[in-house]
Amino acid sequence: IKLYSKGVTTREIADLIEKMYGSHYSPAQVSNISKQMIPKVEAYHKRKLSDKFFCVYLDAVYVPLRRETFEREAVYIAIGIKPNGHKEVIDYCIAPNENIEVWTELLQSMKS
Repeated sequence: IKLYSKGVTTREIADLIEKMYGSHYSPAQVSNISKQMIPKVEAYHKRKLSDKFFCVYLDAVYVPLRRETFEREAVYIAIGIKPNGHKEVIDYCIAPNENIEVWTELLQSMKS
């Protein structure tokens, strides 16, 4: 979904899925799936957190992407651990590099 929203072509996404998972999707199928999923991804980011967390881990990992200006982009992720020990991805975002402004935005979004 993120690749699609950032302008990676549906043909490139279809090729990547086939290489990674062995399943073939046409560019039209990738486009249709992406269009259906974007509202669900947005709802995920805006959902109300139902549980309290004992601990929250914050980390970023760089993922290689083919772009005009960046070779890799940082995936920021917040993982919460509930009192019962279960882990949950609280939120995530993708940015060109790791910096305090993006972390601040992610944390403010989680707080609200």
